[in-house]
Amino acid sequence: MDEKIQDYIEKQKSPQKEICKKLHTIIVKTIPGTKDAMKWGVPAYDDGKYYIVALKDHVNIGFSIQGLTKEQIGLFDGGGKTTKHIEIKDLKDIDEKRIVKLLKMVKK
Repeated sequence: MDEKIQDYIEKQKSPQKEICKKLHTIIVKTIPGTKDAMKWGVPAYDDGKYYIVALKDHVNIGFSIQGLTKEQIGLFDGGGKTTKHIEIKDLKDIDEKRIVKLLKMVKK
């Protein structure tokens, strides 16, 4: 894990810290060889295809939607024009199967 990403995650309060750690693990396990770095002030992966951002009462895992169909884009939350996200408020709310499916879809 990039040292700056580790610092970012460790600075978060609970449950955001634990959520970020779990999401990071899911990303690097699902996308072997993914490159991680701080981008836009948050942990980003594969040159910004994915990101994690800890907010006041939840964590978003974000995805680039470039090149996706309208049907695929509908699988995400959020209203961004170039990225969408999934909002996670608690560690038990992480739907790993959904996240893995979306990571692989965006990776293509």
